[in-house]
Amino acid sequence: MTNPVAKIALEEHFMAPGFIDYFNKTSINISPELFGKALNALQDFGEIRIANMDSIGVEKAVLSLSGPGVQAETDTAVAVRKARECNDFLAAEIAKNPTRYGGFAHLAMQDPKAAADELERSVKELGFSGVMINGQTNGAYLDDDRYSVFWERAADLDAPVYIHPYNPPDVPYMYHGHSELFGPVWSWTVETGNHALRLVFGGVFDRFPKAKLILGHMGETLPYQLWRFDSRWEISNRGSKRLDMKPSDYFHRNIWCTTAGVCSDEPLRCAIDAMGAERVMFSVDYPFERPEEAGKWIDAAPLSDEERTKVCYQNAMELLHL
Repeated sequence: MTNPVAKIALEEHFMAPGFIDYFNKTSINISPELFGKALNALQDFGEIRIANMDSIGVEKAVLSLSGPGVQAETDTAVAVRKARECNDFLAAEIAKNPTRYGGFAHLAMQDPKAAADELERSVKELGFSGVMINGQTNGAYLDDDRYSVFWERAADLDAPVYIHPYNPPDVPYMYHGHSELFGPVWSWTVETGNHALRLVFGGVFDRFPKAKLILGHMGETLPYQLWRFDSRWEISNRGSKRLDMKPSDYFHRNIWCTTAGVCSDEPLRCAIDAMGAERVMFSVDYPFERPEEAGKWIDAAPLSDEERTKVCYQNAMELLHL
């Protein structure tokens, strides 16, 4: 293939002024020899980032703050203020190059009503495409009833909610003696996948059937397990929980995934075959993954021309109203 196919990428990160201390909280998960080396790339919105996009045919990158951001803030008022500052900063950067950049809002989930209001401002006034949320916030997950005001607003705005990995509120004993598993190798997948399942089995998508959820990293392994979710739900100790549909049905109505951070044919085919070609979208996870590797892989992946167009471009255009 001589020319890369046109692409939109939507798990592409940046760093805002005043947010590095939050970012440094992820140092526990990364090799000390490597941590922090991505900061220059995160803070660049110019030639280097654009050149990397051009090299693989990314026409537009939807930018999101590199986590955990204010979700690691214990002072609610500070979190609300800094989230707004982050969104204003990103909007100013996008305004310099609006044809190449879009944005996901950063929200202070400590205050669900303030988060809903800031999401509305970010979508209606700043032109953002949705929100990225970095896992739990002070131990609260998005299936908590306190977030109903947020989900109602997100659904009304038709604004997708992208759940991005971060650490759990504690370190489970299963990682004891295995620090390599606590982070991007495994625990972030477990944490994020479990967060998504809390939404499904907690009935969030029954209460808000128009809500839209995005998961990175090829769906955090969940597409592989859809049959088993349906089968084992029937015999689970579910107490008073009830669902309007089979668990797998929500993956066909409310959930999308991206290829961010996974450049492998087998999980790509699994995600497409399990969820549908219209629910999988290309992403790089820049600058934590190499654009050249992600671009060359998706250009040569075993997809039909129609599937490749949907995954690389069309699905993101439609879902994010670009």
